[in-house]
Amino acid sequence: MSKRLASFHGPSTPTSSPVSQVKKSVTPASPSRASDATIHRKFKTLLYELRSIANTWDDIVLLDGLKSARTLVDSRTELDNALAMVPADTQPGSLMISPKLDVMDECITLLDSVLMKLSKLLRRMSTVLDNMEALMFEAERLKGFQWCHEEPLWVSWPIEKFVLSLSELTTPYYRSLALHKELVDTLRSHTVSFEDSRKAINQWVEQSFLRDDGWDAKWEDLCEAEVEKWDTR
Repeated sequence: MSKRLASFHGPSTPTSSPVSQVKKSVTPASPSRASDATIHRKFKTLLYELRSIANTWDDIVLLDGLKSARTLVDSRTELDNALAMVPADTQPGSLMISPKLDVMDECITLLDSVLMKLSKLLRRMSTVLDNMEALMFEAERLKGFQWCHEEPLWVSWPIEKFVLSLSELTTPYYRSLALHKELVDTLRSHTVSFEDSRKAINQWVEQSFLRDDGWDAKWEDLCEAEVEKWDTR
């Protein structure tokens, strides 16, 4: 048995010359494939940034903005109800009025801050779209016209179709911002009726311009279908 094993494994004594090791050659990635990977990575990063901006927009509107708007309307209603209980021949005291007015003024300040934050987000969104367009032109320089206009970036859409279609994304957000400004102006007035205030709150929540054309409605599912390994978090 030992002789057969020795024969199988080769001679038991070392040979005078060392066995040469075969080195595997590593083929470097071609510049073309490297540029492809860079374009894909950068474009996907920009898509994620657009989604992050849209999600932050919703958080600001539906959390911060809605809380301030509701607190403003509730404080105004409570003050109106309290004033209604004061006898006609009696002047309401400052202890009744001042705290509520302070809360209302603070809410209006917070709503103005919300509008500023939304305007900033819209500018960021425009910048991202500009960067996408710049990346497309860079890809056209590196890869050629046909690659940008006909070759799928991942599944079926070429980079040009992404850029041209996404260029329309800011429109519903501009319209939504304009509506929110109108609603804040409505709620700002201390003479606004409760019914008008309620309508303004409902419009604030609905974000009607984003219902069909915002990121979640139009782009999240499309990216999941068209972008390889899209993170759906």
